[in-house]
Amino acid sequence: MTKTFWPEDIRLVISISMQFEAGGQAPYGAGGPFSGFIEMDPAYPDFPTQSWYRYGYVEGLQRMMDLWDKHKIRVTSHMVGSAVDRSPQVAREIVERGHEAAAHGRDWVLQVGLQAKEERAFIADNVASILKATGQTPVGYNGAAMRGTINTLKILQDLGFTYHIDDVSRDEPFLIPVRGRDFAVVPYSLTLNDIVQFEGYRFDTTAYEQQLKDEFDLLYEEAALRRRMMSISTHDRVQGRPFRVRSLDRFLTYALSHPGVVCLRKDEIARFALSAPDVVRDPNPHDDWAVWERAQGQQLITPID
Repeated sequence: MTKTFWPEDIRLVISISMQFEAGGQAPYGAGGPFSGFIEMDPAYPDFPTQSWYRYGYVEGLQRMMDLWDKHKIRVTSHMVGSAVDRSPQVAREIVERGHEAAAHGRDWVLQVGLQAKEERAFIADNVASILKATGQTPVGYNGAAMRGTINTLKILQDLGFTYHIDDVSRDEPFLIPVRGRDFAVVPYSLTLNDIVQFEGYRFDTTAYEQQLKDEFDLLYEEAALRRRMMSISTHDRVQGRPFRVRSLDRFLTYALSHPGVVCLRKDEIARFALSAPDVVRDPNPHDDWAVWERAQGQQLITPID
C-alpha cells in the first residue's frame, strides 16, 4: 500500500496560479511582446502594448476560468489592487466561480525600496481593493516579481495573512517562523511559468506540454515516497490565448487521469501545512538577510520588530 502524505488519499497536489495583473500596468513604458523589436520612448503612449494587456481581463481570464470549470478544479488568483479597481466585475466573477482571491500589491511595481509604513499601506490598500470588489479578505500574498523587503512577512502577519508564495526552494509546502509563530510558504514556480516559458524561452506549446508532463511524471513517482506538489503559474494576457489554453487543457486531462491527483487552492494548501504535524520547517530567510545587512552596515530598509 502506498503511503499518503496528503489527506483523503491524495498522492500529488497541483497548485495553479492565475495572476490578475492586466490593467494595473503603468500607462507609459510597460513591457510587452513588442519591447524586443521596437524601442518605444516611454514619454509617449504605447497603444498596442496597452491593448495587449487589456486582452488579459477582457478575454484571457474568462477563457481560463472556463478551462478550470471544464476540469472541475479551483485555483488561486493573485490580484493587483489597481487592476481590481479597474475591473472589479472580473475580480468578483473569479471569486463567484469558486477561486481564491489573493493579494499581489496595490500597484504592479516592485516594493523592494519601500520603508515599513509605505509597504504596510501598499499591501493594506491591495487588501481593501479585493475586499471591496469580492467580499473576500485575502490570506495569501505574492510580491511583484516575487520581491519583498525584510519587513514583508511581518507586515503580512500583522494584516492577517497566513501564507506567501515568493519562494521556489521546495516542491512541497513548508513553514517558517515569523516572530516565533508559524507562517506557511506555498512555493511558486519560475520554470512552469508562462511568462518565462513563452515570453522568455519562446517555447511553443509542444515544448510547453512536454515540460509539464516531464515535471508531473517525476513528481508523481516521487509522491509515493514523500509529499510532493506541482506548481504552475499562468498570467491573464499570456496563458489566456486560445492555443495556450487548449495546450494546458490537454495537460490537465493527462494529469488528472492519474489516481490521487487533485488541484487545490493555495489557501487550502496553506491550511493543511499549518495543521499537519510533519510539515517541513525551514528558517526564515528574511531574518538571515536582516542580520547580514546589519553586519555589513548597509541597511537600506529599516527593520521592524
